[in-house]
Amino acid sequence: MLERRPETELSEAMRRRARIIAQAGGLEAAVGSGALDTIVEVSLSEGLLLGLLKQGVRKYFAIFGHGSTDLGEALRVYEEEGVTRTINCRNEVEMAHAATALAWQYGETCAAVTSIGPGALQAMAGSLAAASNGIGVYHIYGDETTRGEGYNMQQIPKEQQGLFGQITALMGQSYVLHTPGALRDCLRRGTACVHHPYKAGPFYLMLPLNTQPQMTEVNLATLPGRMDVPLMAPQSEAAFVEAVRRIAAAERPVIKAGGGTRGHDKAIRQLAERIGAVVVESPGSTGVLPDADARNMHVGGSKGSISGNYAMENADLLIAIGTRAVCQADCSGVGYPNARAVININGDLSDLTHYANTTGLPGDISAVTGLLLEAIAGSNAVDPAAKADWQAACARKKLEWAEFKASRYAAPPQMDEVWDCPVLTQPAAIKIAADFAKDRDAAKFFDAGDVQANGFQIVEDDRTGDTYTETGASYMGFAVSALLASAAADNPRYGIAFTGDGSFMMNPQILIDGVEHGAKGMIVLFDNRRMAAITGLQYAQYDNEFRTNDGVPVDYVQLASSVEGVKAVFAGYDADGLRTALDEAASHDGLSLVHVPVYAGTDEIGGMGAYGSWNVGNWVDDVQARYLKQKI
Repeated sequence: MLERRPETELSEAMRRRARIIAQAGGLEAAVGSGALDTIVEVSLSEGLLLGLLKQGVRKYFAIFGHGSTDLGEALRVYEEEGVTRTINCRNEVEMAHAATALAWQYGETCAAVTSIGPGALQAMAGSLAAASNGIGVYHIYGDETTRGEGYNMQQIPKEQQGLFGQITALMGQSYVLHTPGALRDCLRRGTACVHHPYKAGPFYLMLPLNTQPQMTEVNLATLPGRMDVPLMAPQSEAAFVEAVRRIAAAERPVIKAGGGTRGHDKAIRQLAERIGAVVVESPGSTGVLPDADARNMHVGGSKGSISGNYAMENADLLIAIGTRAVCQADCSGVGYPNARAVININGDLSDLTHYANTTGLPGDISAVTGLLLEAIAGSNAVDPAAKADWQAACARKKLEWAEFKASRYAAPPQMDEVWDCPVLTQPAAIKIAADFAKDRDAAKFFDAGDVQANGFQIVEDDRTGDTYTETGASYMGFAVSALLASAAADNPRYGIAFTGDGSFMMNPQILIDGVEHGAKGMIVLFDNRRMAAITGLQYAQYDNEFRTNDGVPVDYVQLASSVEGVKAVFAGYDADGLRTALDEAASHDGLSLVHVPVYAGTDEIGGMGAYGSWNVGNWVDDVQARYLKQKI
């Protein structure tokens, strides 16, 4: 029988250090005042907590296993003394998404903790959302022991050393803390990844079971703090001269604002105004220009919009900013058939040089754009009025898009064979919910699938940060899991997760964890009992659907109501019913769910349409043939 051990002298010393840090108001203050020694002897687990504290990491999402009991003990003591906070979860994918959302939405660096084995594989799978969207998160996995005394539970059953460290190294930056003495180097590399100014990502830290409790001396003064580098921009005058020349020569310039432009709204607007360009958004950059701005052509790409794709297809100069040219954003490389040249502003060199005939301006988007504007002002060669015809043509397409959207939103409920009655179309229902969120100043999260694809065509943001749509990895279940971040945030914002029935069932644990930790937000579940995005693709390519639906009805109101603390409401079958349900759900002081039946069928009125190309299915030959002929 396992015997519970009393708190040891070592544990008491750890508690004293945690109390000193709490009373001083932080680690740096405790060391600076002399209340805490600069060099301390601690376990590796506590040393890691101290090192992460120095980088501002105070919050942990965790599913503890046999590989993290020692780290868990250190977290227990530090939480009891008010230094850290641990949010226990029920699914590692949900945990990874919540950590990603906390860093993405609130800028709070945090850590996800689990053990190797199925838990780590799930957490690593969930970290794909962070990796694909450039979000820095620490992933800490309790690893097999370093002594090689035999198989450790949940390790990969193969006679090879450090396999989980190798697996995580394929996903991103990884470090195995094989010895406690490597802590400083580990954290230096960690902050370089997690706090990278242009292309952050998850950092995977393998923490072997037997090294966690090992005692080691740590110099708190030399543990690396959060990496903070000055804004960088090119000093080459020639590069800016070439960029100005290309802008002056262009008749139809388009700015493609990728997800990296989030937070650089002012710079994008100033550049567009100064050079007479229009701006095409990516799903991750909606709001970089106010929705009503005449230069905002909305989203463009394989799904895109009438106006956004028109601007892409007819532009003769592409100014790519903060974009990694993912297939959906540039139509698998054929989105700019008339572009003759590219100006690319990006901090990542591989993304900077993605296109041919590129003038690359590497560095911080606002800093680089500021220097480009200075170069334009000094040349007198760029006249935005000369682009009036281009802006007028784009304005006509934007009006066409607005009229098209209005017709979709006004569509009455359609007869649906699943529901056996008329139900709202998805565009009409999403529009009602998106307007509701805007009126309440709520953040919007979109799950992968048809809800996401229609959603980024529908949202009308006036600033970045109002919509988070995980199009980088299109991870089903991200949106609902992201609501848990509000329970951990210092200054939480009410959030609304837009999800389909398929995405919701990927991570329904949010119903329990949201209540457990006090999340305040709403899940709007658009239910068509199918993977409608793939059904639509199947019909478009092969005029048939196959295995993308089911015949199992689910009472989501009853399901959600079974969790004490969740308010669940059925929206009915029309617009008035949905608006009433949204009001009722929002009045609940906690987590709520609104179940919305929506139409799924072949009538085009049921979706927002697609306007670009994509290198998938039976379109491959055509797209690849056109790609060969691109000038960029």
